[in-house]
Amino acid sequence: MTSTDRPVDELVAEAVGRVLGAPAGGLEFAVDGAASGLAASVERWPAVSRALLAFAERSVDRCWAAGWRPADLVRVARRELGPVQVALAVDLIAAESRRHPAAALDRRWREQLRELEAEPWWPSDEAFLAEFAARHRLDRFALATAALELLRSWALLPPVQPVGPVPGRSAPRAGTSRAGAPRGDEPRMLGRIRALLAKAESTGFPEEAEALTAKAQELMARHSIDEALLSAAGGPAADDPAAVRIGVDNPYEGPKTMLLDAVAAANRCRVVWAKEFGFCTVIGFDADLDAVELLYTSLLVQATAAMNRAGSRKHKDGAARTKAFRQSFLVAYAARIRERLAEATERATEDAAAGRPADGGGTEAGAGAGALPVVPDGGLLPVLAARAEAVDDAVGRMFPKLVSQRVRVSDGEGWVEGRAAADRASLHRGSGRIER
Repeated sequence: MTSTDRPVDELVAEAVGRVLGAPAGGLEFAVDGAASGLAASVERWPAVSRALLAFAERSVDRCWAAGWRPADLVRVARRELGPVQVALAVDLIAAESRRHPAAALDRRWREQLRELEAEPWWPSDEAFLAEFAARHRLDRFALATAALELLRSWALLPPVQPVGPVPGRSAPRAGTSRAGAPRGDEPRMLGRIRALLAKAESTGFPEEAEALTAKAQELMARHSIDEALLSAAGGPAADDPAAVRIGVDNPYEGPKTMLLDAVAAANRCRVVWAKEFGFCTVIGFDADLDAVELLYTSLLVQATAAMNRAGSRKHKDGAARTKAFRQSFLVAYAARIRERLAEATERATEDAAAGRPADGGGTEAGAGAGALPVVPDGGLLPVLAARAEAVDDAVGRMFPKLVSQRVRVSDGEGWVEGRAAADRASLHRGSGRIER
């Protein structure tokens, strides 16, 4: 039986199987042969398109079952392959998402799909490959090659620790937040914090950026405290620790992870670094995880801009800044941010314990949700300590075997410049360890 006589779904399955089973030395030959078989007939190309999408949906679903999430799969394509595979990854994820109603997805899953712009845009599954090829100026063989390379990279992924409910296999988290928004939607307080951080990133005045970032951290900390008090009282904010993954890629992945750890510790979260996959898992309560994602993203933008400004200057002898300078800059930046974020969190905690409003008046942390939560008779610190213990227990269950990772500093000038830049930007506290 020739390839033109066989069912197309068998042809696709065999092509992927050949690529998966190929030895390292013969991978290129296997990919070329399998892609040639898929792209050989223009008449069968629509049927190949439909069969490939169906096969990809099953592959993506297996990745979900193994603990991976939409942003993870796109990150794998970006780290291992190229722009065409990244665009294809987004579309294949969009195709699989058609199987699940929005109500079956938790908030962070929906947010990832929205940020990736993972929406089906093609008129029909039969037309998908032709339309994709036209968009990206590819011939049939090049597109078949890209699809096989992507499916192979996903098929080889090992299981990872799940960080949330899987569509179709578990229910999304329910309940409401302190800010009054359903748990499936972004709390209103995050809009205020997001606006402060956007101003901090865009201002040309270091002192203003510092004040805005510090204010954002204080609001985050107070929002977290209000959630903790409501949870301790058995209110609608009661929940358990959760987890999110945040991508941390080269260059300078070690210092970037230190910065994430600094932000996480200030917001009562823990960080576990999976260096081989280019991400960190952050464990904490929902409100705190939201704060970590927002603040880390903003501080990374600020740190990169400050490093580039410092790195554009040359030494007195005319030599350009080195990689060691930039590495040391970011390590120092993260260390100083750790100290400053801790100061803002401590201020917010002291204000809450004393019953002072978060913004010098009003119910800022509650975003208009009513009176501030009442500090229990035993005090605020036991409530926070109990949540910290719950987070530690969750880390122990999820990652029973951890080791610490140290990041070296080899450029003194970079260290000085990094601390100076951090003095012009943000804050933190913590153990200084990065766990893997």
